[in-house]
Amino acid sequence: GRAGVLEGLLRISSSDWFGAHVLSPVIATFRQTHPGVSVELVTDSRLFSLARQEADLVFRITPFDEPDVVQRRLMRLDYAVYAAPQVPAPVAGDGTGSTLITMDSAFADIPDAQWLRERLPRARVGFASNSREAQATQCSAGAGVAVLPCLLGDRMSSLRRIDLGEAPPGREVFIGYHRDLRPLAR
Repeated sequence: GRAGVLEGLLRISSSDWFGAHVLSPVIATFRQTHPGVSVELVTDSRLFSLARQEADLVFRITPFDEPDVVQRRLMRLDYAVYAAPQVPAPVAGDGTGSTLITMDSAFADIPDAQWLRERLPRARVGFASNSREAQATQCSAGAGVAVLPCLLGDRMSSLRRIDLGEAPPGREVFIGYHRDLRPLAR
């Protein structure tokens, strides 16, 4: 393309909620400035391989361990406990009578899911999904309490934060790309 004009395809991968709520507005602004770049956003829970060039840019909450990947910490994600207004606040350290909305069994060991089970050991799991958007929708419908990223939960007027005495553990978001892409303007 001409000097200063970016063109081509940019393939990006992230989790569903991060792609929808964080990346999509940024991509829209980027495309206004660079209309010649076509952006493909693939939201998936599986970790796309930069080494196999399945994506150009990958955003995720675990550091990259592939060879030839350039990575940077992008941001810190804070989490909070949320419930619909009609759902009674659970008692920290107990949880009797409370229903949890949490990560599915494949992701049951991530820090915020463990934290929630530890804070509410007598609560039962009513819904589990690897999709934070699905969890937020269930929570908004009054199905129970969930730990959600604040960037998602705070945007939903149908949810309120629940204080269990301390905040759930946050996570770092990493951005990665293959080292061969370094010289490309896009």
